[in-house]
Amino acid sequence: MPGFLVMIIVGGIAGWLASMVMARDASMGILLNIVVGIIGGLIGGFLLGAYINVGAEWINYLITAFIGAVVLLLIINLVQRGRVR
Repeated sequence: MPGFLVMIIVGGIAGWLASMVMARDASMGILLNIVVGIIGGLIGGFLLGAYINVGAEWINYLITAFIGAVVLLLIINLVQRGRVR
């Protein structure tokens, strides 16, 4: 289990990358990127478990958090689609 600071840094990077891939970067700030990345890490860890093993431990966390953050942003996009903006 990584330290709290490493989790925030890797979560922030993963959230930022996912927001750029999902074209939501303009509407999200750095704090939301970190939150999305950390929650994405939890979702990715739940969905993928121990399936990803690239070598370096932080790369595993980054890949897992990125995939989870993309899934989270997909769910947010689906929920917001029904709302009037």
